[in-house]
Amino acid sequence: MHGSSQLIALSLAEIRRLIARLTDRQPLPVDHILHWSHWRRRRQHQDRICHYT
Repeated sequence: MHGSSQLIALSLAEIRRLIARLTDRQPLPVDHILHWSHWRRRRQHQDRICHYT
């Protein structure tokens, strides 16, 4: 797994999404929710680098 330096920072929207997912009546497993957030932020970081280089 890549270091956190290769992730964009948690945005307010991402924090809200995580809270909503974790407090849902039938939430997905916490591991899945956190993995998805990590994957999404890593891809956003990669997209940002590709867009500006």
